[in-house]
Amino acid sequence: MKLLNKYEYKIPKIWFYEIKGVQDVATVKELETAKTLSACRARIFLETRAYIRRSLATIFDLDPLDIPINANPGEPPKLPIEMGHISLSHCRDAIVIVWHKRKIGIDIERTDRNFNYKKLACKYFFNASDFKNNNSFTKTMILNQWCAIEAAIKWDHGKLAKDINHWQYFQTNKELIHKQKNLNLKLAQINFHHWTIALAYKENNSLNPKIICCSKNF
Repeated sequence: MKLLNKYEYKIPKIWFYEIKGVQDVATVKELETAKTLSACRARIFLETRAYIRRSLATIFDLDPLDIPINANPGEPPKLPIEMGHISLSHCRDAIVIVWHKRKIGIDIERTDRNFNYKKLACKYFFNASDFKNNNSFTKTMILNQWCAIEAAIKWDHGKLAKDINHWQYFQTNKELIHKQKNLNLKLAQINFHHWTIALAYKENNSLNPKIICCSKNF
């Protein structure tokens, strides 16, 4: 297995893929697991695992099927601790995967997503009262906050329904705070064509993440 040099360890590696129904890299166990899922969930399950294996194979110089991921449905994928950490997210047409030497969370959303953004903010966000009588909040602002909080929840391996209204979002300082769990995370956000991508991490230094692989030609 190839060992990354010190420079390669400093920056998270992010892969972006279009959802195309790719299912050509799967273990016997993953194929058996897919049979227990609905058709839609099975497609996403196999495609995300295929892309995880393809992506990590490029940095560890292993056969994709030899990547030792533990990736059960509905659970965050895990690597042996000595191989670092991964997180993934998908929306209706794209998948993003991030690998880093330290724990990290990622989320992706379409910027043209159609939703009642004010209702969502008033119902779910920690600072819901700020939105009720304030019309200065835009759809983009709320979508970025939603994306950032989902990334934080993935970092924590938490649950959306349980944790969403406990995370405080500070866009100016690029911070996310969960007082009940005494968590304070840093935030990085990437505007990528028709998507917004958020990363949540614990390191003191700001990261400068870049997408190293994209399956789409813009």
